[in-house]
Amino acid sequence: MQRPLKLIILAGLALVLVYIARDAFFNDDNYIKPLLQEREDKDLTFRSRANSPFNDEDRRAFKNLVYYEPDLDYRVKAKVAPLAKQDTLLMPLTNGSYEPYLRYGQATFELAGEAHELMLYKKLSGEKEGLFVPFTDKTNGFETYGGGRFLDVPFEEGNKTVLLDFNRAYSPFCAYNPDYVCPVPPKDNRLDIAVPAGEKTYGKHE
Repeated sequence: MQRPLKLIILAGLALVLVYIARDAFFNDDNYIKPLLQEREDKDLTFRSRANSPFNDEDRRAFKNLVYYEPDLDYRVKAKVAPLAKQDTLLMPLTNGSYEPYLRYGQATFELAGEAHELMLYKKLSGEKEGLFVPFTDKTNGFETYGGGRFLDVPFEEGNKTVLLDFNRAYSPFCAYNPDYVCPVPPKDNRLDIAVPAGEKTYGKHE
C-alpha cells in the first residue's frame, strides 16, 4: 500500500512543479511586462499627430486606452485545420463595401471549458504577415467595442497550431473615429461566450 501512496504523492508534486514553472515562465519579465509595454507604446502612438486615428481635438483629449487585466487563461493554443479549398471571402466593411480576404483555415480551441472555432483569414493585400482573426463575443456593446475586435496571429506555413492571445485583442480604428472604414467580423467568427481579455471600449473620459 505504501508504493501507490508514494506514486500519488510524487504525481501531486509533479503537478505543483508544472504550475510553478508555468507561473515562472509567464512572469512580469517574460509575458506580462512586454504586454504592458506594448499597451504603453500604443498610447504613445495614438497621441502622435502622424499615426493617431483620432482627429486633432480628440487626440489632444486622449489619455489612454483601457484594457482587461492580463489573464493567461485567455492565451490559448488552437489546432489549425487548413481548408481544402481556400476560397476568397468578400468581407463586409463598415461603409457597406467589401474587401477580399483568403479563408485560410479553421482554428479549434477550448475556452471557458468549452470547444470553440474561429476562421483564420489572410489579407490579400499583403500588408501584414500572419493571419487575421476578426471576431465578436458577448462583451461587445457592453465592455468592448460593439463592432467586434481583431487579433493578429503569427503563423508560418505548415504549422499545426496557432496561439490565440486574446489579451492582445484590439479594437479597429473605426471604434475611435467613424471616418475610418473597418472590416465587420463574419458570421463564422461570432463567439457565443464573453471574452473578458484585451482592449475595452474607449471613452474620452478614460
